[in-house]
Amino acid sequence: MKAVTYKEKQLHLSDVPLPVPQEGEALVRVLYSGICNTDLEIIRGYMGFEGILGHEFVGMVESCDDKKWIGRRVAGEINLGCGKCSACQSGLSRHCQSRTVLGIERKDGAHAQFLTLPLSNLHVLPDNIPDTSAVFIEPLAAALEITEQISIRPGMKISVIGNGKLGQLVAEVLRLSSPELTVIGKNPFKLEHSKKMGFSVQRADRIDLPSQDIVVECSGAPEGLMLASRLLAPRGILVLKSTYHSNPSFNPAVWVINEITVLGSRCGPFPPAIRLLHEKKVDPSYLVSEIIPFTNAMEAFRKAEDKNIIKVLIDWK
Repeated sequence: MKAVTYKEKQLHLSDVPLPVPQEGEALVRVLYSGICNTDLEIIRGYMGFEGILGHEFVGMVESCDDKKWIGRRVAGEINLGCGKCSACQSGLSRHCQSRTVLGIERKDGAHAQFLTLPLSNLHVLPDNIPDTSAVFIEPLAAALEITEQISIRPGMKISVIGNGKLGQLVAEVLRLSSPELTVIGKNPFKLEHSKKMGFSVQRADRIDLPSQDIVVECSGAPEGLMLASRLLAPRGILVLKSTYHSNPSFNPAVWVINEITVLGSRCGPFPPAIRLLHEKKVDPSYLVSEIIPFTNAMEAFRKAEDKNIIKVLIDWK
C-alpha cells in the first residue's frame, strides 16, 4: 500500500507492506486523513517518531474477527493502552504509561491506504456526518476535553490564542457555553476567517481586552504561552493545548504570584464529538482549505505548512 512515512528526517510517499491486524484489531481502509499541527511538529523533531504519520481519519472496516464490523464507517481513538493498568481500567487509556499512539508514538498512523486499530478504539459513525467532517472527530474530541476538565459559567471572559485548525475547533466548542469569546491570532487571513464565522477577534500584537478568566493556548508557539500568562486575571485558568518542538524559555513566577491554575489538556471523548456533528451543533467543513489525492501527498504537506491554509485533507480513495 501507499503511505506517508517519516524516517531519518525525510518525508516520503512510500510503498509499505499492508498492516496485519492482531487479535481484537480491525484492518481499516482509510477514506480521508487530515494533516494536523502535530504531524508538522513531528517532522520538525517532536516526539522523535519514525514511521507512518497521521492520526485524524475516517475509514471503512475492511476485515476483523467480528464480522458485524465489516463495512462499517468509523473514526478511531488514537491511544492504545495496555488494558491492564489502573489508568486503562479506569477508562483513561490515554494516560497508560506503556501506551502507543497512532502516528505519534510507536504505532503506524493514518496517512496511509490502510491502518489497524483495536475494535475497542473504533466508533461507528451516523450516516448524516460527511466524510470530510468525520475527519475532525479526533481534534473536536480534544477540544471537548476542555469542557470535561473545567466548568464554564455564563459571563466568564474567555480567549483562545491561536486561530489555526485546533484553535478554531476549541473556539467552536467553547462558544456553545460562552458566546462572549475572543479569538486571538497573528495571521490576518485566518483572523478574517474567524470573524466571518461570528467570532470576536483580536490581533496578538494589538490586544485590547480586560483580564480573562480562562485562556486556552493553541498557538503552538512559545510566545503564545507568555501572552496567555499576561492576559489571565488572578486565579484564572490557563489551558495548554499546544505542543512545542522547542523548549519555551519562560519564568512561571507570574503563575505563582497570581495563583493561576495551569491545566494540560490533550485527547478527549469521541461520543460527545460525534454527537455534536450528528446534531449539527458544530460544522467543521468550513475549515477545509484543500482536499488533495494521496498521489500528491507531498504537495499536501507543503500546502499544510502555508500560513494561509487552514486544513488540508488527503483523499486515499
